[in-house]
Amino acid sequence: MDEQFQDLFKIRRNRKKIEIGNILIAEPFLQGKYFSRSVIFMVEHDAKGSIGFVLNKPMVYTTSELVTELAGLEYPVYIGGPVEQNQLYYLHTHEEVDGTLPVVPGIFWGGDFLKLTDMLRKGEIRPGEIRFFAGYSGWGARQLERELEENTWMVGDITPKRFFEFPDKHFWETSMSELGGRYRIWANFPKDPVMN
Repeated sequence: MDEQFQDLFKIRRNRKKIEIGNILIAEPFLQGKYFSRSVIFMVEHDAKGSIGFVLNKPMVYTTSELVTELAGLEYPVYIGGPVEQNQLYYLHTHEEVDGTLPVVPGIFWGGDFLKLTDMLRKGEIRPGEIRFFAGYSGWGARQLERELEENTWMVGDITPKRFFEFPDKHFWETSMSELGGRYRIWANFPKDPVMN
């Protein structure tokens, strides 16, 4: 087989530096309940560690079924990661929510839950302006950098508009494909190469 052709199939990260607001796209053969074929939105990244939320692993429950205060409000909830899964986290477009933290322009994290609930009930926050996550994905100091060096993740970009669209079942493939070049081929790798 031609060496250049073989190189096309080597798993290799696309860039080293990661920034808040980037997405991590799992390499095609990463295994595990939380991270296989996952796309993670990064909200924190510094010398102490990193935090992100898995965007494409929906739960079977809605906000109404999980949180008493949100009864009657049927928003999808995604498995944000394996850490603190008994906690509900939210990212939204409303900087006026007290205590919210800006992530990138157009995306805010958390804030006063009572105010948020009130805004949801009044229709001031609508679908397409908020996403809910049970738990988060966390890395200790330099842990994510090591995983990047091991080619576990590709780093991509996402717009606020795309972030707030509820992802379809091809979100991982689309995200990988958008990186271009070899990654378009990787997006079509089967989940289990033995089954090819």
